[in-house]
Amino acid sequence: MRRNPAGDGTISDVSLACRQAGLRCDPPRGGGSHHKVSHPQLPQIMTVPFKRPIKAVYIRKLIAMIDAVRSPS
Repeated sequence: MRRNPAGDGTISDVSLACRQAGLRCDPPRGGGSHHKVSHPQLPQIMTVPFKRPIKAVYIRKLIAMIDAVRSPS
């Protein structure tokens, strides 16, 4: 995903990346269509639509969140 953010990523790819990086990826509740990605060290919560393929802008934001969690601050 990092090499090709405009690829045909799915929500399962996003969930797998979140698990590997220690981020939470919560499925929608009550009929919603967006998964919520968060981490206790980060103030923001990113919402990712369930639509397939996931747009590159969401993949880039996810990569930025992963990098922020992994970098020592």
